[in-house]
Amino acid sequence: VQLVESGGASVQVGESLRLSCRASGFSLDDDYSIGWFRQAPGKEREGVSSFTTGDGRKYYADSVKGRATLSIDDAENTVFLQMKNLKPEDTAMYYCAVRFGTHIAIGKETALHAGHYRYWGQGTQVTVSR
Repeated sequence: VQLVESGGASVQVGESLRLSCRASGFSLDDDYSIGWFRQAPGKEREGVSSFTTGDGRKYYADSVKGRATLSIDDAENTVFLQMKNLKPEDTAMYYCAVRFGTHIAIGKETALHAGHYRYWGQGTQVTVSR
């Protein structure tokens, strides 16, 4: 299993970015949870957005709700995180992560908890400056 993130950049406040996570070694046709997380220096890893087949829906952290959109391209085995109206507090390393076999509903708290996930990418840096 391999997850490779890309799309991180240094941007100005109010700009937008689209992060990509290309998955290999498994199919997005199977049961899974896939999530985007971020970690700023000195802070804990925070769940940003996720999708689980068991819940059949996407979840968003309150801090990004209305500004982030998670989408999945099954044909390309790629998950995207579109973020708009970026703020300095969005500055962090962004990671995608996956766990297989989630065929039952797990709820938002678990879906956005780093401990739920088994496989992680190396991350892509997002820096937002004024």
